[in-house]
Amino acid sequence: MSLIYTVPQSHCVIIERFGKFARIQSAGINFCIPILEKRKDIFEAQWGTTANKNGVFIELTEQQTDTGPRECITKDNARVQVNAVYYWRITDPRKALYEVDTLPKALLELVLGSLRSIVGANELDAVLSQREQINDSVSSQIMDAGVKWGVQFTRVEIQELKTDDKTADAMRQQLEGERTRRATIAIAEGDAAAEVKIAEANKTAAILRAEGQAKALELITQAETKYVESLTTAGAEATNLLLAQKYLDGFDTITKNNADKVFLPNSFQALLSLSVDKPAPTGNQKINT
Repeated sequence: MSLIYTVPQSHCVIIERFGKFARIQSAGINFCIPILEKRKDIFEAQWGTTANKNGVFIELTEQQTDTGPRECITKDNARVQVNAVYYWRITDPRKALYEVDTLPKALLELVLGSLRSIVGANELDAVLSQREQINDSVSSQIMDAGVKWGVQFTRVEIQELKTDDKTADAMRQQLEGERTRRATIAIAEGDAAAEVKIAEANKTAAILRAEGQAKALELITQAETKYVESLTTAGAEATNLLLAQKYLDGFDTITKNNADKVFLPNSFQALLSLSVDKPAPTGNQKINT
């Protein structure tokens, strides 16, 4: 073992003296005292090649670990395969080596335990639709243990959620039923809205017709009033002619009656007498048809 050596960037070395922790050496040129000191060995078989180099250099940059597909059971007893990735970095190399036996393995089991616990506390629909909330819950749950081991968790992300065939078939059936229900509601709401629009249109049309009829009657009344006024100024003879015209209009209305009996004046001389200044006779004669 060399007495003088270089520690790479973003790495560190643990120095032990007589088997006990002595100090941490950071990046740059460093040395150790022969016989009295030695660099702490980090077993590659336990830590892997990403967390250390050459068995003595500890990686301080952010690490990424894939949990692989793991089976979890939801609150409603649905089996789901969850594949997550968590990001972490060593902030205290001394704790990372001496507070836990094998750090990467401990972190993996910690994340998996938290993931199973949170998934098991939620139903399948919530697990599938609230992935972001589950990520945050797992991250907050493992923070305390990470600090104890000298590790900072950056984030946890669920990469894939997969259900078994039976659950997938049930979900498809539920989805089809939900779509059918929504379509039925949409059709019913559309029909109701159409009926409301038609009713409003009929109401508006009826109001406009009534207003038009009222306006027409008003105009007719005004015209007749002016006509009568003009006849009044013309004299009594013109007034008698107007009454005769109204009398004839009355005959037109009577003849349109569907009854089998029609009542007419007993003398047409009464009609002619309206042209002179004489009162009209009042007698009637019944004619059977």
